[in-house]
Amino acid sequence: MNQPKHTNSRILKDNILSNINYEKQAQDYYGKAPIIILGSGASAAHGMSGMGALAQHLTEKTDVSGLSDADMGAWDNFCQTLKNGVDLETALHQVDVSKDLTCKIINSTWSLINSEDCNIFKNGLQNISMFPLSRLLQHMFKTSLKKINIVTTNYDRLAEYACEQSKIHHYTGFTHGFFRQLTTPDELTCSRRVNIWKVHGSLDWFQSSLEDTIAISGAQEIPENYSPQIVTPGTQKYQKTHLEPFRSIINNADIAINEAGSYLCIGYGFNDEHIQPKLMAKCHRLGAPVTIITYALSDSAKNLIIDGKAKNYLAIERGTTDDESVVYSSLSNSSFTVDKNIWSLEGYLSLIM
Repeated sequence: MNQPKHTNSRILKDNILSNINYEKQAQDYYGKAPIIILGSGASAAHGMSGMGALAQHLTEKTDVSGLSDADMGAWDNFCQTLKNGVDLETALHQVDVSKDLTCKIINSTWSLINSEDCNIFKNGLQNISMFPLSRLLQHMFKTSLKKINIVTTNYDRLAEYACEQSKIHHYTGFTHGFFRQLTTPDELTCSRRVNIWKVHGSLDWFQSSLEDTIAISGAQEIPENYSPQIVTPGTQKYQKTHLEPFRSIINNADIAINEAGSYLCIGYGFNDEHIQPKLMAKCHRLGAPVTIITYALSDSAKNLIIDGKAKNYLAIERGTTDDESVVYSSLSNSSFTVDKNIWSLEGYLSLIM
């Protein structure tokens, strides 16, 4: 008598799981003291806007008063491109955006993300366990580690909040205080430290009228005669990241990536040219292990890691429900599903703690 198809698939799944110990694989990779790569998905888990919501905000809320006729034409073209279904990053590359219009877009982006960031900070005051990243850092520091590196493309300060909830010192390139100035890492001496390399800038970084970059803690609005130091997608992105402080931050991120024994990517889509080359070189050429946890694996992640030349990887995305995960492992020729949440950071912690 033939077994029902669903029974056969369950047997196949059980056979795969019996041969692939993904929990041990996760623990082995974690045991190599990974550098943490935070992408937009890590912030989306806390309700931060993604590219779609940001695109809608820009078209509806950006103050375009005072722009030249040429800039207004470019702005109309940009908005129409978005309405035609083109994603935000592609639209900003397709449309020729001047420096003045770029400033308007940056200011509008800052207003949305900063408002959401401040709300998360307030919520964190009421809920001291809301950051799984905080528990991850605490656990990593239970070993002999004295320094942890985080590389992120995010502007928000959620990584900083996670550190502070665990009484961990963090360094982002600046001195401490309310009016913070650029300084080197060796000026901050403490028993444990998290370096947060923010390759696209931060909500609290501003360029002054003297054209230097300072950091202002807790700013609720953009100070007069200052401009946010965040890098939005588009053609201006490449020019700005060759300037300070981005050049030094990216250089330090490169060093951290080169020195890392493994990589833990949280909500990272593998779409950034400032992180990709060094990371891929280590994973492809040297077989450095990489763990990816995310809501949904991007096409870039699948192409570069799973279908690419990465030798040691464990990638986990959400299944059809929050309590289901799809696992891709370098130990298996095919993906498989497990009936629990291990795709979120909260769920991943259950694998390693």
